[in-house]
Amino acid sequence: MQKAPLRTVFFISDGTGITAETLGHSLLAQFPDCRFRQVRLPFIETIEKAQDCVLQIREAAKRDGCRPIVISTLVNGVIVSELRQADAQFLDLFEQFIGPLEAELSVKSTHTVGRFHGMAESEDYKSRIEAINFTLAHDDGQSNAKLEESDVILVGVSRSGKTPTSLYLALQFGVKAANYPLIPEDFERNRLPADLIPHRSKLHGLTITPERLSQIRQERRPNSKYAAIDNCRYEIDAAQRLMRREGIPFIESTARSIEEISAKILQEIRIPYTGY
Repeated sequence: MQKAPLRTVFFISDGTGITAETLGHSLLAQFPDCRFRQVRLPFIETIEKAQDCVLQIREAAKRDGCRPIVISTLVNGVIVSELRQADAQFLDLFEQFIGPLEAELSVKSTHTVGRFHGMAESEDYKSRIEAINFTLAHDDGQSNAKLEESDVILVGVSRSGKTPTSLYLALQFGVKAANYPLIPEDFERNRLPADLIPHRSKLHGLTITPERLSQIRQERRPNSKYAAIDNCRYEIDAAQRLMRREGIPFIESTARSIEEISAKILQEIRIPYTGY
């Protein structure tokens, strides 16, 4: 079967480009049979930078043999006009959404470049920084201090996805997420680590298939008992039995993204996301 042509997608913004990239990924995910080369071009704040973008877009068109796709969150009309000198499929997210919102709200938007920059003093931003610091201090069971302040404590065997999920919850939603590994000693004692028992209501588990766990662990410690498939099966089975007995809800992480796992956890702990 012939492969789809490789098409370049540019995420262009006057800020970090994260908004354009995040929304763009959601759109591109709807086309799994297509192949995309993704390029983020942040901080496009001048005509000169826009002209450089135009050159890159034209070069990509020649290389790929098809029009690039440009996903933009630029707000400066002059820079946007300059960018449109290139032959590309433009998806201007602000143009698509700001106009209808202005009409609905009967209010003109600020059209301020880099509007997110001013959020550094907001309470939401500060709470996320606090959550990140808390999560880093409570990663992998390295601290038991102030666990009562946690919003959620993730448990599961080593390399089941606890750390990246905890950090995502903290960074994106300001959730104070601690995480604890369940280890063979816990299974031998047949009970939770003592420090977790007072916080049982905050515990949420992550599990994973033995095959995927073994693959991940092989990358960390090749040909070790830690990564052996039989040991992975034992640990996962023991962890699931322990979590069931203790009434800890758990999520299968193997085929789920961090975003999906986090959404399910937020739903369980009922913490709404009220930031930007």
